[in-house]
Amino acid sequence: MTEAAPSCRSCGATGLQTFLSLGKTPLADALVPVGQDPRDEKYYPLDVAFCGSCSLVQALEEVPADVLFGPSYPYFSSFSDQLLKHSKEHVQRLISERSLDENSFVVELASNDGYLLRNFVAAGIPCVGIEPTPGPAAAARAIGVPTVSEFFDIRLARKLVRDGGRADVIIANNVMAHVPALNSFVEGMAHLLADDGVITVENPYVRDLVAHYEFDTIYHEHFCYYSCTSVAVLAERHGLYLNDVEYFPHLHGGTLRWYLEKRPQPSAAVEAFLRAEAEAGMTTIAYYADFADKVEEVKRGLLNLLLALKSDGATIAAYGAAAKGSTLLNYTGIDRSLIDFVVDRNVHKQGMLMPGVHIPIVAPEALVERRPDYTLLLAWNFIDEVRRQQAEYLAAGGQFIVPIPRPRVVQ
Repeated sequence: MTEAAPSCRSCGATGLQTFLSLGKTPLADALVPVGQDPRDEKYYPLDVAFCGSCSLVQALEEVPADVLFGPSYPYFSSFSDQLLKHSKEHVQRLISERSLDENSFVVELASNDGYLLRNFVAAGIPCVGIEPTPGPAAAARAIGVPTVSEFFDIRLARKLVRDGGRADVIIANNVMAHVPALNSFVEGMAHLLADDGVITVENPYVRDLVAHYEFDTIYHEHFCYYSCTSVAVLAERHGLYLNDVEYFPHLHGGTLRWYLEKRPQPSAAVEAFLRAEAEAGMTTIAYYADFADKVEEVKRGLLNLLLALKSDGATIAAYGAAAKGSTLLNYTGIDRSLIDFVVDRNVHKQGMLMPGVHIPIVAPEALVERRPDYTLLLAWNFIDEVRRQQAEYLAAGGQFIVPIPRPRVVQ
């Protein structure tokens, strides 16, 4: 069972304004085993709305967490070299700036396979990860990262404080978008945080999503799409303050890192972002009004390009069995008639089929072995990393198709 949100997940206001509908799609990470009856696949509405009261952009449908993040959840962060580098640099900076040592305590929410916390473990700094999905949690424990297999909320926060005290640092990377019960989550962070501690939160920036037509960032696991304005309002409701912000334009199509603390001391960067969002109109529905038309243009452009290449006899594969790839393929209707196979480094995805369109997923070596003329970059947000990995394929004449923000061929 699912249900549409009758009110804003952050402030509770009614009258949410829908500005994009991607139709009914399968769950983006629900990879399909070979031989499964297609009739067993479940599809859910994927509509996105704006809250005029707190500026939060959010999906209307709520798929239960145990369905989204069940035993077969296939995402493992450690397969991305870029993400590993980004995370290590984040840890090193926190250790230096916060003077963290063996007497400190760090908690990461949605710690996945220990890709980030392993850097704290190596530095001898006490830490614990909160990771509800069984596969990644087991992988984290296997490399020595203490991990609690539960969903984080105020109830778990109280238990963590009772058992181990408050945290000097809380890290929540790419998780706050995945949380339907936002207020319990943020209340939990506020309760767990030491009075002089800091929370760092990373998520894709909704301004980039709109400006670059990144509709494939939208899928059922992502309940919310954040601006600095919506984060500041949400945080203050629970006694937290947005005190700093950093921008990473090349991470996940444009990511912000927010720094939340218990005392208000906003940096010039925070004030600049809030002012820029207001001036751009991001606190009104008008900013999002023509997004659906732009998305439709991307869809038509990509389909026309692939159909033209196919009609010329070209062979086409795809790179990245990521959630964003599932959204793109299902919304555009790109299936096995256009794409022969998808490659992905994640061994947990290989041998499966993409949701909905049922394109087979194989190891990246297939690009060199089978030499498709073109490869559609579903993981376009990691284009530089993929270029390095696939230098042999490119040197042999292979070409990439980048779908976002405008479909184009790159060598």
